[in-house]
Amino acid sequence: LRIEERLGNIAGALQSRLSRVPEVAAEEDEPTGSSAARERFIEGWLAATLLFCIGPLAILGSLDDGMGRGIDKIALKSVLDGFAAIAFASTFGIGVLLAAVSVGVVQGSLTLLGVLLGSILPEAHIAALTATGGLLLAGIGLRLLEIKKVPVGDMLPALILAPLLTQLVIAFS
Repeated sequence: LRIEERLGNIAGALQSRLSRVPEVAAEEDEPTGSSAARERFIEGWLAATLLFCIGPLAILGSLDDGMGRGIDKIALKSVLDGFAAIAFASTFGIGVLLAAVSVGVVQGSLTLLGVLLGSILPEAHIAALTATGGLLLAGIGLRLLEIKKVPVGDMLPALILAPLLTQLVIAFS
């Protein structure tokens, strides 16, 4: 589906628009139109978005909040994400700030999903989502450490397929 490529194109378009804003352009180390600045912006937005959106705490915390189980997980995640965002911003720049929009959309959608599903969502499906999010998080770690460039964005449909495959296994058991 070339999800990561498309996310990169969206980030590139955002970076191009922001490079016209004087305050943002002044913060960049490289010239705003340079390929290095664009790549750094895209990598920062993409890495921060994926890291903050697909972890187990993001999924479980948002669903728990929507189901009325409390905000303890999402509050813990917010503190951890804040520290990570500070570290990312020092490396990647303003692209990390725009990940907040992505986080708001994804976590808001998951919270709304939790409200709609209530207590109907079986624990097996939540476990499948959590495990899949954890594996994607490991892929992000490999990417950030520059061990292997894992295309984590292309693996996002696994978050939808995991509960469906779990239901299939339950149905045939």
